Amino acid sequence: MKKERLITLLTIVTISLSLSAQSSGFYDFKVKTLEGDNFDFSTLKGKKVMIVNVASKCGNTPQYKDLEEMYEKYQSDNFVIIGFPANNFMNQEPGTASEIRKFCTDNYNVTFPLMEKISVKGNDMHPLYKWLTSKEKNGVRDSEVTWNFQKYLIDEKGNLVDVIPPKEKPTSDKVIAWISE
Repeated sequence: MKKERLITLLTIVTISLSLSAQSSGFYDFKVKTLEGDNFDFSTLKGKKVMIVNVASKCGNTPQYKDLEEMYEKYQSDNFVIIGFPANNFMNQEPGTASEIRKFCTDNYNVTFPLMEKISVKGNDMHPLYKWLTSKEKNGVRDSEVTWNFQKYLIDEKGNLVDVIPPKEKPTSDKVIAWISE
């Protein structure tokens, strides 16, 4: 009888350790906003989310206009865009948090959430982007951030759905169809 209890206990411990070793889910991330406030991804449950790495000195920078228009149009449909300024590509986002905010407000009247500047590739890649780009972590697919304004689509349950290339506008038929599903 003692042996059976020990085996049961060891099984429970093994399962618990296995579960805790699994990678975090989308809703487990906590980041800082551009203004330094805490932002908990668990507040996004039930929403479709577009994660996009942004930059102010890029050929794709005019996509800020499209992103803002989409955010204004679809936010009442449980859709949110979250921008992550990143300086990984040819020094195209060199600004400080206040400079980035001023640029986005003055030029594109951005109201969708902007988070602190992070790294989206390389040795200092932010944990969120490690999750977004690794099938082992996100359970769907591997990807690489190839340039500024690459978009990651997350469904209402926190699952990675698709990766949209940087040059494809956020207002593409494919993205609009996904939001409207």
